[in-house]
Amino acid sequence: MMLEALRELEPNLVVCHRSPWTGIEDKSVLGPRARVMVLLRWLAAYPALLFAYLRAPRHDRVVVPYPGILDVLILYPFARLRGAQICWDMFLSAYDTVVIDRQMLRANGLFARLLYATEWLATRAAQTILLDTREHARYIADLYRLPAARTKSVWVGVESDVFTPARNPPTGKPVKVLFYGQFIPLHGLPVIVEAIRQIAGRLDAPAMEFTIIGTGQEQPTVDAMIKEHQLGNLRRVPWVDYSLLGQKIADASICLGVFAADGKAARVIPNKVFQILAAKRPLVTMDCPAIREIIALGRSIRLVRPGDPSDLADALVALANELCDPAKAAEIHEAAQKEMPMVGMTVVREQLASVLETQ
Repeated sequence: MMLEALRELEPNLVVCHRSPWTGIEDKSVLGPRARVMVLLRWLAAYPALLFAYLRAPRHDRVVVPYPGILDVLILYPFARLRGAQICWDMFLSAYDTVVIDRQMLRANGLFARLLYATEWLATRAAQTILLDTREHARYIADLYRLPAARTKSVWVGVESDVFTPARNPPTGKPVKVLFYGQFIPLHGLPVIVEAIRQIAGRLDAPAMEFTIIGTGQEQPTVDAMIKEHQLGNLRRVPWVDYSLLGQKIADASICLGVFAADGKAARVIPNKVFQILAAKRPLVTMDCPAIREIIALGRSIRLVRPGDPSDLADALVALANELCDPAKAAEIHEAAQKEMPMVGMTVVREQLASVLETQ
């Protein structure tokens, strides 16, 4: 999305690119060997990248896409040599993700400190740093003690040719509820599974069918919970091709966002939320500062307390009961057309243009 927006803003855009991710589909579950291979490919690409950069036409600005930590540090002296400023699409902090959110490293450990120091240097090398929300931008400015003006936001957005308004919304019972995503802490999968367990024992709940698609860090915990509670109305699907996600959303009566108790989930708007909004399907997700940047509570949008399975269960039962009523269901789907914004290429391009104009 960012690259396409840049091409529309600058028809003569020059791209210097090498990919270290060949053959890797899910970056959240890399094993030790795969990590070493990615690192070696990453390092081996830099001589070619720098050669291509030094041959590029004269320019005032270099945009470095995510993840870009090493890219920014290696590029910095060469960009200075050519009199260009760096705009880094940080998107998210590796330190915040690995140490604070996923807790894969001890905060006071050597590797965590090195990661923080490396990212601190990268934030100093870049003149402008892009995050996905205003709330996230403020957090990164605080985390790395940066002037607020250095961090900007551009929404992730959605490919309008892949995710389009879904027609013929599902009707009747069972009410189909969909979650998909990588099983990382900010998604709050344990909250979702516990809410499903509570719904199974409620007399006021209509017939509901849950589908959870994905794999990742928390998969063993989540699958153990499903097995323990013997949730017969829950179907687990390990993975779905990206091109098929639009149809999966269209087949659902309700789509779920993220539900973690605190931390990173409150600062970001996941890709899936933009995709669900584009499809105009009823959405239930956690209430937080980031999500309020783009949507508000409505007939087709239900916002619940972070990390609260009971509040999620209440919201799902209430929405499911409404969807079982044809008149109310029609109102909800009509409201979705007005309440759910389409954040496509036009919006991303305009936000990016605004940021670059002020750099």
